[in-house]
Amino acid sequence: MLLDGAAPFENSEVKSSLFFISDFPYFLPQANLREMAGFFARIYPNWSQKRFEELCTLFPIDSKSKILNMSKGMQRQAAIICAIATQPRCLLMDEVFDGLDPVMRQLLKRIVSGEVAQRGMTVIIASHNLRELEDFCDHVGLFHKGGVIFERDLDELKLGINKVQAVFKPMPELNAFAPLEIIKTEMHGSLINLVVRGSKDEILSRINELNPIFTEVLPLTLEEVFISEMEVAGYDLDNILN
Repeated sequence: MLLDGAAPFENSEVKSSLFFISDFPYFLPQANLREMAGFFARIYPNWSQKRFEELCTLFPIDSKSKILNMSKGMQRQAAIICAIATQPRCLLMDEVFDGLDPVMRQLLKRIVSGEVAQRGMTVIIASHNLRELEDFCDHVGLFHKGGVIFERDLDELKLGINKVQAVFKPMPELNAFAPLEIIKTEMHGSLINLVVRGSKDEILSRINELNPIFTEVLPLTLEEVFISEMEVAGYDLDNILN
């Protein structure tokens, strides 16, 4: 990984502008939050004690209790407070929402969004919780078996794939839908569900040529997009579930 073209390995200047919150954040043995703050203040030249104190008032955490005795959610909050207070240019987070209750998840989103808006901080999140990312991130990527299946702007991604529900009597032959770039098809009696690449107008135009009784085109959720892309990549979800 390079940050602005420079590698972080053995590069204290680059490292001082990075902060990583791992799935299992590390803390010094027996340390409390204020002791960890002192530790990071000596390492990060942009450390903001003012921001640290502000964050301590926002998160319901006892800054003088030993962090290792805290719950996973509280330890996560301690890591977040320290991370933001270092004022990094790039914040890396792995499964950061894990262990946080709904109120704390919203608080985290608000704080991180504020740092992005005010300081231009770059945030990279690795997560399996796609619903949390959907209203938070503007660019997403899908990794599978060590490779990148896709990466693009979220709005572009969701606009490019649509879910179609249509009712026909009688049901047309499947080859009647052939001009559409169909990713997935499910049929239940007179109802057909399609996952299709393309614009909403293009899809509706073709479906309406087949004289449906009812039809609607819906944008996919981020989770549905990821599942569709995984199936295209050969991930047999139905076989796994069965």
